[in-house]
Amino acid sequence: MDFNLNEAIQVANQAVNQKFKRNLTDIEIIILKGAWERQEYDQIAAKHQYATTYISQDVAPKLWKLLSDSLGEKVKKNSFKEALKRRWEKLSTNTNALGIDLDIEQEQLKNIIPEIYVERHPIESICYETLLQPGSLIRIKAPSLMGKTSLMINVITKLSKQDFRSVILSFELADRNTHFTNLNKFLRWFCTNVSRELSYKSELDEYWDEEGMGAKVSCTTYFEEYLLAATDSPLILCLDNVDLLFPYPEIYEDFFGLLRSWYEKARTRKIWAKLRLVLIHSTNVYIRLNINQSPFNVGLPLELSEFTREQVQDFAQQHGLNLDATLIDSLINLVGGHPHLLEMAFSHLKNYPDITLEQILMEGTTETGIYAHHLREHWLNLQQHPELAKAFTKVNNSTHPVQLEPVLAYQLQSIGLVKLSGNLVEPRCNLYRQYFQAHLLE
Repeated sequence: MDFNLNEAIQVANQAVNQKFKRNLTDIEIIILKGAWERQEYDQIAAKHQYATTYISQDVAPKLWKLLSDSLGEKVKKNSFKEALKRRWEKLSTNTNALGIDLDIEQEQLKNIIPEIYVERHPIESICYETLLQPGSLIRIKAPSLMGKTSLMINVITKLSKQDFRSVILSFELADRNTHFTNLNKFLRWFCTNVSRELSYKSELDEYWDEEGMGAKVSCTTYFEEYLLAATDSPLILCLDNVDLLFPYPEIYEDFFGLLRSWYEKARTRKIWAKLRLVLIHSTNVYIRLNINQSPFNVGLPLELSEFTREQVQDFAQQHGLNLDATLIDSLINLVGGHPHLLEMAFSHLKNYPDITLEQILMEGTTETGIYAHHLREHWLNLQQHPELAKAFTKVNNSTHPVQLEPVLAYQLQSIGLVKLSGNLVEPRCNLYRQYFQAHLLE
């Protein structure tokens, strides 16, 4: 079995847990993933909307020291793969390498739960109960950075105790200039990565016959006769960022139709009932799909909302912060219940004890504040899409919610700048309103 990214994260988490009695944090996992893919710190920071200095000078050095202490050898960005692989090989070949029964060890490796996670009742239990049902499908919608993936990691972790197999595959990992231009290439990429996440050897050449059966039948055969048939365990296939396919009708029409056909197969074929689908997207589905071929009008639709005040308080306490109720209200007034913006504030307060929440609030919309990079990323995005910038300026300059052309409203919602109430649109939070009133012109 090849040593892959999933194994690396599991082994790193186990080592840290055993040494320091805690799990890797979300941002530590982000850095591990980026380093695995040979990304520079500025690329990792930009992709996940953190300040480069925060990644390169704070979190990353602490992470390599953490892994060094946990693994008992010096670990750096350019050497962590080899160190983790040695640990993995030791666990794989010696059932008592660390004085721990391997069955117990493997159970630990299945249960990677973020160190900080705010429960979203009752959505977790709804997802859990739905995925227990054969052939189920869930559609989760929320703007970017709202915690969709964290929610599913939490649910899937619990389901792993029921002997479920699982794959969380983000379409962000695909090369749009290669994989999104040809259906055969896309489906082969899709099957290869599902196999890799399951730690199965790819057997595509044995099942693939593009000329004879076609790519869709080949993909279906690969799932039915290889991936689903491998064990009796159900398989949760969680597809993240599916809206990245929306600009590519030459791909999405066939692929989404394929997913719908798999969902329908589960009604009559036992082997397909083992498949549980989760589709995660950031915006409403405004693409053209035959009603009978769309996976977006079946299954269970869920939409994530912002954190409530009680959840914000819980979030702060999980960071070890005991904040004054008035300051909590002031922070909510600035960023709302936006999980990512709250995480940035709480992580900063935790990592820099000399900084106060009053300072963060005072500098929030300035170029020296903690949100500067996040805000500049949105600004640059709007500059590259003048039609969106014009629409958002209209929304931002209005004292009341306004109506926009639906596609523009959905696009602004998907990147997280606005929230919708029926057909009306308003800025998602005062942080965006204040910053962009100063930086966008009519």
